[in-house]
Amino acid sequence: MNEQQFIEALKEKGIILSEMQIAQFKKYFELLVEWNEKMNLTAITDLEGVYLKHFYDSISPSFYFDFTKVTTVCDVGAGAGFPSIPIKICFPHLQVTIVDSLNKRITFLNHLSEELHLDNMNFVHARAEEFGQNVKYREKFDVVTARAVARLSVLSELCVPLAKENGYFVALKAAAGAEELKDAKKALTTLGVALKEEFAFHLPVEDSERTLYVFDKIKGTPKKYPRKPGVPNKMPIQ
Repeated sequence: MNEQQFIEALKEKGIILSEMQIAQFKKYFELLVEWNEKMNLTAITDLEGVYLKHFYDSISPSFYFDFTKVTTVCDVGAGAGFPSIPIKICFPHLQVTIVDSLNKRITFLNHLSEELHLDNMNFVHARAEEFGQNVKYREKFDVVTARAVARLSVLSELCVPLAKENGYFVALKAAAGAEELKDAKKALTTLGVALKEEFAFHLPVEDSERTLYVFDKIKGTPKKYPRKPGVPNKMPIQ
């Protein structure tokens, strides 16, 4: 997917990019490739791959979930800024907080944010488990999202405690989503969310499967969650 195909594909979904937004994506691509030579940010560095598998894929939740109706977004383990920074470029009103456990990535994200002139961005170097117990962030966000960080039973424990009551947990998954959802049933109920909607679709060009889950935060998350760093992964709520 080249730049023009990217612009057209978003237009078909109702997202009309301004010249400034197009320039921001271009700069994003250049910085990603440049910094990737110094640190491991992504295995995908060709222009067509980045525009499809990082930019377009990151924005795809907005085809099904209305980001114009929310303000605060938290992205858990965003790595090189996916999915939240492409979403932020398309919806500039959003206030985005990204938490990542690797300080080098936080350094990149700070630089990226400055170069793209993004405002209302907050980058936090922390383990997601500790971040979720921090009163400054716990149950403070309209939307919490993550892409390809962990299986759903683990991911929900890292994300759901950050969503405020009546907020949302939006999970981007590949083809194994249905199996993961089955495994995560107890975790999701325990943590206080209920499945609101699910959407199955294919990425254009390569036709790979995607599943988007939107969960409603229907009650507060018990204080014991998330558990200590490493525990959710070793012992998912089953």
